[in-house]
Amino acid sequence: MLEIGTKAPEFTLPDQNGDMHSLSDYKGQKVVLYFYPKDNTAGCTKQACAFGDLYPQFREKDAVVLGVSKDSVASHKRFEEKYELPFTLLSDTEKQVIQAYDVWKEKKLYGKVSMGVVRTTYLIDENGIIIKAFGKVKAADNPAQMLAEL
Repeated sequence: MLEIGTKAPEFTLPDQNGDMHSLSDYKGQKVVLYFYPKDNTAGCTKQACAFGDLYPQFREKDAVVLGVSKDSVASHKRFEEKYELPFTLLSDTEKQVIQAYDVWKEKKLYGKVSMGVVRTTYLIDENGIIIKAFGKVKAADNPAQMLAEL
């Protein structure tokens, strides 16, 4: 996980509509940048829907929510439409940003070891500095936790 107080790595990724987004696009706003393993899975859906439900409150605090996974733009579009998600989902199929933010890790599931995205959320301030970092977050609780951090 990246250290609090360090500059967040810059990135440019496509969203669920194919539009490009860079971290620098959000200068002057707080950014909740959350990494999740896979669209349309139980935990990821709970987390995304909870961020969606709380999104107006994030906007009131001048914060944006960006979800990142290695799923395709098309997968993100289906996920967004199915759950009417009001925030941006970024596609990192090459895992460049996932690796830059140190969330590609060895995971164990039922004794089987594999590489994957560890559910991690960063809070980045208006100047692009990481001010909070939470690893191995609980999917359902993470959005309310991040709102409280603002």
